[in-house]
Amino acid sequence: MKLLKSIPFILILLVIVTVVFSFTPVKQIAVNKWHGIASYYHPKFNGRKTSTGEIFSNSKLTAANNFLKLGTLVKVTNVKNQKSIIVKINDRMNKNNQRLIDLSQAAAAKLGLIHQGLGEVEMEVLSLEDQLIVQR
Repeated sequence: MKLLKSIPFILILLVIVTVVFSFTPVKQIAVNKWHGIASYYHPKFNGRKTSTGEIFSNSKLTAANNFLKLGTLVKVTNVKNQKSIIVKINDRMNKNNQRLIDLSQAAAAKLGLIHQGLGEVEMEVLSLEDQLIVQR
């Protein structure tokens, strides 16, 4: 019975969180570093071509972004828990999407974002030297 009474509260809380995250702007905080909201790909995109022509897989550490060069490696850090990963930008998001980055499910899981769906992150472009090291 208590669960039934708390359902409206939970729904209201989810709406508030969604609205707050939907209107959080992408903010550049350094030359190659941004702050914003990350989401992750729906499973329906598995097997489709990305903007680079690669076949998308939710099991790889890849992501979509609307302003970085395709092929760029970036470090993404979950602001809440400080977990970080390196992903390759291989796709673009919908032009109307206000989020900073759209991660594969594997990347979102490593950052601890799967259960909440969205999360506040920092994204930093790796230096050319670091990109060469990671690609080896």
